[in-house]
Amino acid sequence: MATAARCLETPALCAADVARGTTRLLHAHDLTAMAEVPIDGGRRVDLMALGPKGEIVIVEIKVSRADLLGDDKWTEYLPHCDRYFWAVPAGFDASPLDGAAFLPERTGVIIADRYDAAIVREAAVMPLAPGTRKRCTLAFARRAARRLGALGDPELVGTI
Repeated sequence: MATAARCLETPALCAADVARGTTRLLHAHDLTAMAEVPIDGGRRVDLMALGPKGEIVIVEIKVSRADLLGDDKWTEYLPHCDRYFWAVPAGFDASPLDGAAFLPERTGVIIADRYDAAIVREAAVMPLAPGTRKRCTLAFARRAARRLGALGDPELVGTI
């Protein structure tokens, strides 16, 4: 995801803005999201969200065509979620996401700006195995708790 400095460089295509609008959309669907969540294998997802029944949603944010077309790691995220979405800014040419390489039968598409977002293609539900769900949910909860703890004790920052 983009940093605040990157947002200043390319305000029309800022990943932080897409993340904000997407997080608001997820919240409206009763999904609690967290940014930059590490998963098994050393990868880090842009957004991960938990639903009230334990469902896990992963959202990968893309703000440039080169980043979208050059991303060969995203399929490693699929075993860690029940639903997977791409989130792109309004005006982004999302047509590549309809191609077979991006698994349109499995992945959803969200169009977002800083203030809101809309699901333009729903993601298929592929239920996680119970053991995987438990491992991912516990990792999410522990990371969220560490981040919250670091707000009160900045010396904990190295552990988040």
